[in-house]
Amino acid sequence: MKTERRSILKKLFASVAGVTGLGMASSQAKALEAAPEKEVGNVVNHQDVPLFSGHTKFNNLVFIAGKGAHFEGDITAHTKHVLDEVEKELIAAGSSMQKVLKVSVLLHDLNDYKAMNEAYKGRFGDKPPVRTTVAVYGGVPGNSLVEIDCIAYI
Repeated sequence: MKTERRSILKKLFASVAGVTGLGMASSQAKALEAAPEKEVGNVVNHQDVPLFSGHTKFNNLVFIAGKGAHFEGDITAHTKHVLDEVEKELIAAGSSMQKVLKVSVLLHDLNDYKAMNEAYKGRFGDKPPVRTTVAVYGGVPGNSLVEIDCIAYI
């Protein structure tokens, strides 16, 4: 009798879970259909194939791709250049430095941290975003001493 009751309960739970699962799948599909498409800007191609976008917008967020400095210079010159490039991309996407929520800084050498901070200071207004800074094993791509990406709102 116990096993019979368990069997009935298992079938009941399976049928309820199946109905609930279908209902959830249906509501998730509707949510995906209603979700806005992402917008991309400044697509970088490699051998005529899209490689990455300079920025991507989704809802009221904008994601800025990592910017580097690909010229001879010290960490101060590289940081200033990279922040100028980040700002240009933010403006192109309809945002600004004051609307940045999160920044990631990749350094070629952790010994450049203090000088990078000096060049970085004040660039995001009086309410700076959260930030992660790491030194990258093997260096930043393209021989840049620093690469910076960010997430902002529009």
